[in-house]
Amino acid sequence: MAIGVRLFRPDDAPRLAEIVQRCLREVNSHDYPADIIDKMCAHFTAERFIELSSSRLVYVAEDARVVGTVSRDGNKVYTMFVDPDLAQRGIGRQLMRHIEALAARDGYDHMETGASITAHQFYLKLGYTDVRESETEFGLNFILRKPLPSAEAPPDQ
Repeated sequence: MAIGVRLFRPDDAPRLAEIVQRCLREVNSHDYPADIIDKMCAHFTAERFIELSSSRLVYVAEDARVVGTVSRDGNKVYTMFVDPDLAQRGIGRQLMRHIEALAARDGYDHMETGASITAHQFYLKLGYTDVRESETEFGLNFILRKPLPSAEAPPDQ
């Protein structure tokens, strides 16, 4: 499966909402109570993705259709989700590598993210380390950080 990563387009929003809500209900529900899952699902609507795209860089992974997403604001990672039917195939890792390379190119020396209980191990496997824990309206959140290698500026800059 050849997966490409590109910037979000507004017509991606319904599919992203579907992916996120499926992840929350099918995967995160093992770690969070139903009321928190319902609250998170209500938060991640198609309209919300369009709204987020005006304040962050939202990326999608796609083959024949959109299969995952991640957002970046500077060196901060947000909203990393992959279609549950395609979990464990490296799509999340590819999305993360993509935004880490862009952040390094932009001069950042580290990435930072807030991770759910469900995603915590995923980030640890990618080389992120725990900084602290915090309580959010959506429950326990791990704040993690990963150093980035310095990127070489492209020859034309």
